[in-house]
Amino acid sequence: MDASEALKDARLQVTAQRLAVIRAVRSSPHAMADEICDTVRGEIGAISRQAVYDSLKVMFEHGILRRIQPAGSSARYEVRIDNHHHLVCRQCGSLVDTDCSIEKVLCLDAKDKHGYLIDETEVIYWGICPDCQ
Repeated sequence: MDASEALKDARLQVTAQRLAVIRAVRSSPHAMADEICDTVRGEIGAISRQAVYDSLKVMFEHGILRRIQPAGSSARYEVRIDNHHHLVCRQCGSLVDTDCSIEKVLCLDAKDKHGYLIDETEVIYWGICPDCQ
């Protein structure tokens, strides 16, 4: 979906800053907020770190971006918001997407839901990436 359309659909104001943040996340999936801020500054010039953090937060809250935070890492952002998982290298910290190994419906079905309405499953596979092996 187009970034402007995604913002409009979420009833968020379409601003140059928000569009630049989305472009930065698209260009570098799984980037951390500081990296996104550097990319946005390189594209549009002056923008406060807080403005980038606020944009990331509001777009996460409205389902435009996904926020993940593997243990021991800062939060990372991506535009892929469907239910999928991640592989993380224990040595270099690289992070890549991987699809569910079972159907989405099963992946979202816990053995005992304890009354929860489950809408997302977060699985992180840890190991050593090919470059570090």
